[in-house]
Amino acid sequence: MKTAVVTDSTAYIPKEMLDKWNIYMVPLNIIFGTEVYREEIDIKWKEFYEEVKTKNLPTTSQPPVGQFVELFEMLAKDYDAVISIHLSSGISGTYQGAVTASSMVEGIKVFPYDSEISCMAQGLYVLEAAEWASRGEAPEAILARLEELKKTTRAYFMVDDLSHLQRGGRLSSAQAIIGSLLQVKPLLHFENKVIVPFEKIRTRKKAMKRIVDLLGEDALRGGSYRGVIIHANREKEAEEWRAELEALYPNVEFLISYFGAVIGTHLGEGAMGMCWMKK
Repeated sequence: MKTAVVTDSTAYIPKEMLDKWNIYMVPLNIIFGTEVYREEIDIKWKEFYEEVKTKNLPTTSQPPVGQFVELFEMLAKDYDAVISIHLSSGISGTYQGAVTASSMVEGIKVFPYDSEISCMAQGLYVLEAAEWASRGEAPEAILARLEELKKTTRAYFMVDDLSHLQRGGRLSSAQAIIGSLLQVKPLLHFENKVIVPFEKIRTRKKAMKRIVDLLGEDALRGGSYRGVIIHANREKEAEEWRAELEALYPNVEFLISYFGAVIGTHLGEGAMGMCWMKK
């Protein structure tokens, strides 16, 4: 069976990797006033962080259902099935858009998959699915593999300014106000598909150290892991962090990724995070 793999722009998979694995990407939108940009196509992460320095914070929107329908119908010409992997349904309607579109197309079986997370953690699922699909594995086997990976996936991140999350409705006002007053740098994570505080920590340095400790709890048990350092316009800091982590945990293969325009709108510049999963 020939299976296509689809994802959305918030997986932040580099274009060369999308091309290498024949992954199809549907962009979310960034809206500055009346100007609409397709994430990762019309606006890249570096451009986004420059734009927000001089403009009001943008809004974001999910892809229209028709965009999914059009893509799935095109794929039906060459594929038997589609696995469509998207950011958590708890923070976006993108996954539900794929579900709706899947019932509107004929000639191809569509398997929408809720990653329950976002950014390159979602991207690692996509890359694994694409590798399995390239070997001709059945969609059901690929989905079972993703569920297996999900059991060992961990992701934690911290933000410099909680107001972005609060304004975007991704964190309650009370939590944002308390965090701002106490200058707390809370560790956040996904739980039941939504973003919630994991621990409240007073400084950025301590928050990042806590992430390292959490990684160590898994990595020191043995086995090989994939890890991704994710930054919001803090490329140098991410590189330095990787060098430190590679010395501590040689059994973890580290990549560096970024919080792109859509997720960056809700987290703000300066956010840092890390995800990892067992190979």
